[in-house]
Amino acid sequence: MVNWQDDRIGSAINGTNPMVMSELPGGFAVFGDTQFLPGYSVLMPKREVASLNDLTIPERTLFLTDMSLLGDAVLQATGALRINYDILGNTDNFLHAHVFPRYQTELPERLKKPVWLYSPDHWFDERYAYDPDRDGQLRRQITELLKSAIK
Repeated sequence: MVNWQDDRIGSAINGTNPMVMSELPGGFAVFGDTQFLPGYSVLMPKREVASLNDLTIPERTLFLTDMSLLGDAVLQATGALRINYDILGNTDNFLHAHVFPRYQTELPERLKKPVWLYSPDHWFDERYAYDPDRDGQLRRQITELLKSAIK
């Protein structure tokens, strides 16, 4: 059996990815594995492709609209200062869009720069890993906002 983390899109499609919050018209909204910025989420497409350019124009439209809806839900649920969106594909070679809430409480020198400049311990330290007890309520709020947005 394939670990869901080794096939995040396939596991979202077949219903075995435990981080999926909601299936949207153009993708799957998933809660981030790491939560040093509470509410960090990711949008994955409905089929595995290497980049946004590999989707048809209608698929792109749905994907990018869903990305903004996920951002709206994260912003509303967290009360963040703003949302940063990032589509890279440099490390994980499949399309996915990062949705990062940015907070007034971040150090000013960090807030002005991309999230990727946070030290590696923020990405890999267990204290920032998703914890249902600590992060579950926020995840549920985002999920409910997404469901309301696509009704």
